[in-house]
Amino acid sequence: MPSSDAPIDLERLAGVLADTVREGGAIAARMFREGAERWTKSDNSPVTEADLAVDRFLAAHLPPLVEGSGWLSEETADTPERLTRRRVWVVDPIDGTRAFIEGRPEWVVSVALVEDGAPIAGVVFDACNDVTFEAFRGLGATRNGEPLVTPDPPLLGGARVGGPKSLLGPLEPYGVSRGPWLYALANRLVKVASGGLDAAIARPNAHDWDIAAAHLILEEAGALLTNFDGAIPGYNRPTTRHGGLVAAPPARHRALLAALDAERETLAALEPYR
Repeated sequence: MPSSDAPIDLERLAGVLADTVREGGAIAARMFREGAERWTKSDNSPVTEADLAVDRFLAAHLPPLVEGSGWLSEETADTPERLTRRRVWVVDPIDGTRAFIEGRPEWVVSVALVEDGAPIAGVVFDACNDVTFEAFRGLGATRNGEPLVTPDPPLLGGARVGGPKSLLGPLEPYGVSRGPWLYALANRLVKVASGGLDAAIARPNAHDWDIAAAHLILEEAGALLTNFDGAIPGYNRPTTRHGGLVAAPPARHRALLAALDAERETLAALEPYR
């Protein structure tokens, strides 16, 4: 096992990370079929016993893969200790818990390894449909083992964009159409990498665990993920929250940023955007 300062052998990690994430997803899938107790957290977001079961499994199996790595998960109490670590696992045991509760097979397990504030490994596993998205820095991105390369048309006309209606409405005059709504932001973002969506947008307040794995998958597939101002998200900072987000291949990404900038006043007036 490498020291915390030695380079990570990403090819070796690729051999075990996806299998581990799929095992965690299998736990959630069984509870999705059989039913799981649920309740509301102090921030009014839902959680189920499946979220916690997958979190415990991944917390036991991921840190030993990289010596000295820290931990950040939606379902584990956060502490400043992770900020002292160069490498941190960033985990959402079930992204799309509302879909999970409603019996909608749209939720995913999202796992990233962040190094010096940027993701270097990412897996998003759609357990209901047995689809695994993977990416490792410099090694490309895959969907069930097949390489991902996003097309890059320059125009917005006809683009299917996934995101909340409040953000998509002002963009419709630019020719975009609304793609399918997905509760799980990680699932929405990887759909851009695989071509299931032409682009995706998200309102502010996504957390590290919602986007870190999908961010790398997008980049390794040739697409971009930035804030509305074009800045690339950073991870393992004191705050885990991010501003509004845009995911698209480069030319379409530039067109979307320009449209969002032109509609800045309209968007700022929308309650869900604030």
